[in-house]
Amino acid sequence: MGNQEGLDRRRFIQGGVAGVVSAGLLPAGGLLAAEEAPAAAADPKIREYRTLGRTGFKVSDISLGYCNAEAVIKMMLAGGLNYIDTAESYKNQPAVGKAIQGRDRKTVFITSKLEIKKEDTVEGLTDRFRKCLEELQTEYIDCMMNHMPEEVELVRHEAFHAVMAKMKADGKLRFVGIANHGVSWAEDPKTPMETILGTAAEDGRYDVMLLAYNFLAREAGEKVLRLCAEKNIGTTLMKTDPVGKYYMLKERVDKLVAEGKEVPDFYKKYLERLQKDLENAQAFIKEHSLTNPAEIRAAAIRWALANPHVNAVCCSAQNFDQAAAFMELSGTKLTRRESRQLQAYADGFGRYYCRHACGACEASCPKGVPVNTIMRYHHYYEAHGREKLAMQQYARLTTARADVCTHCEGHCERSCPHGVAIQGLLTLAHQRLSLA
Repeated sequence: MGNQEGLDRRRFIQGGVAGVVSAGLLPAGGLLAAEEAPAAAADPKIREYRTLGRTGFKVSDISLGYCNAEAVIKMMLAGGLNYIDTAESYKNQPAVGKAIQGRDRKTVFITSKLEIKKEDTVEGLTDRFRKCLEELQTEYIDCMMNHMPEEVELVRHEAFHAVMAKMKADGKLRFVGIANHGVSWAEDPKTPMETILGTAAEDGRYDVMLLAYNFLAREAGEKVLRLCAEKNIGTTLMKTDPVGKYYMLKERVDKLVAEGKEVPDFYKKYLERLQKDLENAQAFIKEHSLTNPAEIRAAAIRWALANPHVNAVCCSAQNFDQAAAFMELSGTKLTRRESRQLQAYADGFGRYYCRHACGACEASCPKGVPVNTIMRYHHYYEAHGREKLAMQQYARLTTARADVCTHCEGHCERSCPHGVAIQGLLTLAHQRLSLA
């Protein structure tokens, strides 16, 4: 991969832990644990609970993001998990509602979300809130979040806050929250995550936040996390695992080559470049033990939990094996070996991850392609297994889609501060999301 791609192997090897410290990949709390991670438990249980800001609730460090399998949710609850994140748009609230039946309601913290538009009224939001209660089969919701507001005005939406205040007064709601993971724009660029969540923190009416934060996309999240700590606002994380893109790309390359498919000239050149990168990286991958994506994913989650301002990581589990793997991470510490692996991954393959909550390249696109939004849909497709939803959302875009990226001059890549090969990633996303 050459020095220009950030793969200066001698610098990394000589730097050792010092290099990890300078790059910010040591746990934010300070010391590392032992050299090797602990052996997996036969019956995974939650081993650590953290106070969720001003709510006072002791939340499991590993919590549940999207899951539509009632049996999986029950298994995780039985293992001590006590925080479930859902939303009206997830379409999984009925499964969550069934899973919590028969349990002491006070032992489970349920967060849902409502997407707010300027035209939303008190009457309409009240009906939607009650629908969430009905689907969740519960008398109250612990936290209702303002879901992905794209403008500061929506953070202060009068009808939303009026409904939240009424639901609190009626005993139907305990806390108010907000979720945001970056720019999502249609006609014009919208406000970035740190501005939206910073405004919410200063507003004073939000008790919990859900934000994007991982070892490859740290800066915006760390600003928000520090502010939340100052304001005693609870923090939960999403998008903590940025490692899947490289492995997905390799699989895609191998598949296309094996099938002998015809692709546009630009795409061929991109594949050739990617294939060359992959071939040059094999020795590096072996040397730094990067062959197991599950290990890197686990290290990425431990890295996020090592920040003392993080209360919980929301992991999306689709089956029992995934659920068990996530729960095994509870209470564990990032090891020196894992820190070195993350640094190696960042050096070697950071250019294949389009940062959540970034959107820095979007203003340079002459076609107005909503890069961050498309890559988020692709994340739903790849990481969550929500193929149908991702494809439906992509089909509904009213802006230019990623098919226009194929023959573009690459304005986004030239303006990306992280050197991401985003033009090629957008092309891959379009193929997946449109079955092209």
